[in-house]
Amino acid sequence: MVENGRPRVLLVEDSPSNSLVYQSYLEVTYDVDVAHTGREAFFCLGKHHYQALITDVRLPDTTGLDILDRVQSDTPDLPVVVITAHGSVDMVVDAMQRGAADFITKPFDKARLEVTLANIFKKQQLEDVVAEYEKSFVREQFHRMIGSSLPMQSVYRIIESSAQSRASVFITGESGTGKELCAEALHAESDRSDKPFVALNCAAIPRDLIESEIFGHLKGAFTGASSSREGAALRANGGTLFLDEIGEMPLDLQSKLLRLIQSGTFQPVGSSKEIAVDVRFICATNRNPLIEVQEGRFREDLYYRLHVIPIQMPPLRDRGNDILLIARSLLIQYSDDEGKSFRSFSREVESFLERSRWPGNVRELSNIIRNVVVLNEGETVTMAMLPSPISAACNPVPEVQQHIDTGLSDSVQFVGHSMFPVQGGSGENTGNNSGILPLWREEKRIIEAAIAQCDGNVPKAAAFLEISASTIYRKRLQWEKM
Repeated sequence: MVENGRPRVLLVEDSPSNSLVYQSYLEVTYDVDVAHTGREAFFCLGKHHYQALITDVRLPDTTGLDILDRVQSDTPDLPVVVITAHGSVDMVVDAMQRGAADFITKPFDKARLEVTLANIFKKQQLEDVVAEYEKSFVREQFHRMIGSSLPMQSVYRIIESSAQSRASVFITGESGTGKELCAEALHAESDRSDKPFVALNCAAIPRDLIESEIFGHLKGAFTGASSSREGAALRANGGTLFLDEIGEMPLDLQSKLLRLIQSGTFQPVGSSKEIAVDVRFICATNRNPLIEVQEGRFREDLYYRLHVIPIQMPPLRDRGNDILLIARSLLIQYSDDEGKSFRSFSREVESFLERSRWPGNVRELSNIIRNVVVLNEGETVTMAMLPSPISAACNPVPEVQQHIDTGLSDSVQFVGHSMFPVQGGSGENTGNNSGILPLWREEKRIIEAAIAQCDGNVPKAAAFLEISASTIYRKRLQWEKM
């Protein structure tokens, strides 16, 4: 609570002379309380409500970083500014990673301190405006997409604005962010909703069959074509064709797709007859399309034909409270599907879910929750129920923890959330005595170990490794030929 329109600030500084100087800098604008020790600071924090805390790093009985940790635990919304005369890059990084709002290195003047606090309060005001906006206009679900965060509200509005258009939509975002759900929502909101929605994953189809899958083929058009087959373009006539992972499409096929988009006609493989269709195109990729164009892997003219309405799906780590919103919804859904009684998460699990980076995004979260529901019983999900790769990362076995603590972790390699033992050079015949394996063998070992740790679940292993599942499938094919 701001009293008399003046924010209240706690200054923690062990030097009486410095504290008097800093207090004189602040008291024109703020109500200032001064503490000279960590004990005094904790007493003040327990007695009063502050809008900001400024603390020196070195104190007689504790450190400013310890105070920062306590604040992050008890009142995480309280911004903390760290002051130090012993500044270093490592210390600054450490303070910021622990949650400091900013840092100031001694000596500093009044202007530096005023600007720092002004920026903090300005940011708080903007966050308050956003919070009020979200309260007044928030949808927690839009078709099959779940999320009330501001980034998702923006996605919902773009979908509603563009759904009735015939313009092509280009959806980008990391793997597992829900690009196909976005495409489905676009189709459902359009006047084509009663017509077919055809989804094709270009990464899941062998390169020599993608053309047939999109355009269809006649009987005998190629070896194995024992009968004629309609392609996705014809099946989607009147509706929507969604091309997922379009960056995997070969360049020669990209030119044929461009012709279909421009003219609305195509020729099935093995046919000379033109077929006209009315199709709305939506495509998606987890790559940066402009980089793909610049490096010659994606046609520039096709990019501009498709990239009419861009939609960026935000990663789960940037969606705040959506993590728990999605997790709770999935828990109820999977519990009902499996006939289980789970209805909630323990406080520790919720905290873990919120802190996690989720490299595999919603898909990774979904896999973990389904794993928990299938393999466990109860009403509340506890930390002990989480899959072993996550449990291992959260609670390393004593031997591994000893390696970590002593800095001798060269015998253990962490991949994603999991741990895999690193083999010595004697594990395979490398053709030399250096103990160094070829890069592809190391890569194969790590990927196969990840898949084994995930009980053969390739998408889950890919999420932990922060690569796409299609990358793993392609590498496996390459390894079989070696």
